[in-house]
Amino acid sequence: MAVPLTTLVEEADRYLGSAKIADYCPNGLQVEGRPQVMRIVSGVTASQALLDAAVDAQADLILVHHGYFWKGESPCVIGMKQRRLKTLLKHDISLLAYHLPLDLHPDVGNNVQLARQLDITVEGLLDPSNPKVVGLVGSLAEPLSPRDFARRVQDVMGREPLLIEGSEMIRRVGWCTGGGQGYIDQAIAAGVDLYLSGEASEQTFHSARENNISFIAAGHHATERYGVQALGDYLARRFALEHLFIDCPNPI
Repeated sequence: MAVPLTTLVEEADRYLGSAKIADYCPNGLQVEGRPQVMRIVSGVTASQALLDAAVDAQADLILVHHGYFWKGESPCVIGMKQRRLKTLLKHDISLLAYHLPLDLHPDVGNNVQLARQLDITVEGLLDPSNPKVVGLVGSLAEPLSPRDFARRVQDVMGREPLLIEGSEMIRRVGWCTGGGQGYIDQAIAAGVDLYLSGEASEQTFHSARENNISFIAAGHHATERYGVQALGDYLARRFALEHLFIDCPNPI
């Protein structure tokens, strides 16, 4: 059963509330393809590898967290950008992308979905006074040592995370998927025992050590695989469509 592209995009925009969220890129339909959608392919980033896999899968629409046209980038359609857009246009495939709306959503959002994967009970925002901080805080059902929690992360992510050990036991956790390492100061102020993000910066090590909290960098790509899958599943159920998540591994 096919659904009009316009209907699917309107529902995704409405569900995520994307019009209300200021971002660094356009959210929603970034490249328009064929007017009817039967098969969605989702992935973290609209890389050439994902586009090629979607072509092979005969997708009508590609749904991603990291799309195109970022603030400050060159508008020239040359090189990598030209090749990517040419693939979409040649095969008449739409590109639908949601960045911050997919981080923030209370059900299919990256942060909520990661909490479910890691058995963390969500308790609230990382910084309730600043809605621009997209991270969350929560608790574990039973306290774990930093190494035991890191093993849980490894089992879920399928890759060994970077662990900086601080506090002896982990009860309260703060986290922000992707490149959220800069929110470690908010995590410290929130009184967490461990802060988790996708990436780490040089100063992250010192902030964790000198404030006696543990820190985990579990991978930008790895921590953001779950929101786009959940959104794809939602749209597939809503419109009785086919949905295939394709993971193009990225060690970063």
